[in-house]
Amino acid sequence: MQFNRIRRAVLVAGVATLLSTPVLAQNKPITIIVPYAPGGSADLVTRVIAQFAAPGVGAPLIVDNRTGGGGVVGWGAAARAVPDGNTLLTVELSYAIAAGLIPTLPFDPLKAFTQVTTAVKVPHVLVVNPAVPAKTVQEFIALAKAQPGKLNYGSGGNGTNTHLAGELFKSTTGTNIVHVPYKGAGAVLTDLMGNQVQALITSVPTALPHIKSGKLRALMVTGSERNAMLPDVPTAKEAGIPKMDIDYWIGIGAPAGTPPAVIDKLNKEFNAALAQPDAKKKIAEMGLTVVANTPAQANQLVASEIQRWSAVIKQAGIKAD
Repeated sequence: MQFNRIRRAVLVAGVATLLSTPVLAQNKPITIIVPYAPGGSADLVTRVIAQFAAPGVGAPLIVDNRTGGGGVVGWGAAARAVPDGNTLLTVELSYAIAAGLIPTLPFDPLKAFTQVTTAVKVPHVLVVNPAVPAKTVQEFIALAKAQPGKLNYGSGGNGTNTHLAGELFKSTTGTNIVHVPYKGAGAVLTDLMGNQVQALITSVPTALPHIKSGKLRALMVTGSERNAMLPDVPTAKEAGIPKMDIDYWIGIGAPAGTPPAVIDKLNKEFNAALAQPDAKKKIAEMGLTVVANTPAQANQLVASEIQRWSAVIKQAGIKAD
């Protein structure tokens, strides 16, 4: 009887100690690596999360911009970090594309990270120069088929999401439209408005000012539902090409092996931060929509996006520069 009482006391003490142990080291800064320069969407969304989640997490959240290699430097640094929750990574669409585009990545893109949450998303939009005699997607497809190899679409560069979206459009619609790569979104937009290229598929916020000014014509958005900023523009499904459902998304991941309790704690606090009115307002001002899903849903998204874009890259024969 005495032994049983001692055993119960030890067990109770052990459980109490376990429950009182913090999931994350209190007041130890958490670094979120952003693999791009400051000022872009990935950086700005990360800073919103860091600002609004810090009180709930109970530790400072520091944004660390690790640029280089189109994201490879930052991804590699995060993959090598200790998996304790104190180093995180901003993950977005370019990561999923790179998984199929760069065979020499110094980590396994499917296994190197576990996702905390998908923070935000925004659809793409197919825009054309107003001189193009097509008012709908189906008219544009008919025009391209009537003039194979005569129409051009621009992209922000080889292997970018604008390039792959264009290749997906070509393979899905059976059209022969010539790819013209540029060095960045600004250059392709300038030539698109000058009709040196006729079409572009890019994120809604990138094209929106030029659509509103009448310098570009929007034919469809690629989200599953109409976009609030372009309510009169049909979705890809409404336009008859449901396979063109594309979102640009941004999320937060952690090195593989990070304890599930830590992932769950961060997920709870990050999603709560994104739900705050002031945070949602800042996200909306960027033209983005809050997602804030579960770790399982975020992991599924990344895995499915890697599979999807790897197939597009393989079919189109795209090689990294």
